[in-house]
Amino acid sequence: MSLNKKDQRLRRARQTRVRIATQIADGGAARLAVHRTNLHIYAQLLSADGGKVLASASTAEKAVRAELGKAGKGANAAAATLIGKRIAEKAKAAGIEKVAFDRSGFAYHGRVRALAEAAREAGLQF
Repeated sequence: MSLNKKDQRLRRARQTRVRIATQIADGGAARLAVHRTNLHIYAQLLSADGGKVLASASTAEKAVRAELGKAGKGANAAAATLIGKRIAEKAKAAGIEKVAFDRSGFAYHGRVRALAEAAREAGLQF
C-alpha cells in the first residue's frame, strides 16, 4: 500500500507527537504547533495538560496582512519570520518560556524553519 503525500505527512506528525508527549510529561512544556498551507502559515501555543489554545498567530490575521503590505503574502519566509516573532511575544505575555516544537510532519525547511528560528531569537526555548 502506497501512501499519498498528505498521508505521509500525517504519519510523520503522529510519530512526532509521541515524542512531544514524553517531552511534555517530563518538563511540562507547552506545545508550539505549526501548520502551513499554500497561502498562509499558522502557529498555536497549546497547553501541556489538555491541549487548550493559549495563544495563536497566523498570516490570515487582519493586522498581520496589513503589516505584510499591499500584497499581504503569507506564503513566504518573511511572513513566517513575522509569525514566529508574534507567537513568541504572545507566549512571553502568557508566561511561557519553554515549548516543544511540533512541525506537524512538515519538513524543517523554508517557512517552518524561518518561523522556528524567529521564535527562538525572540526568546522561546525549544
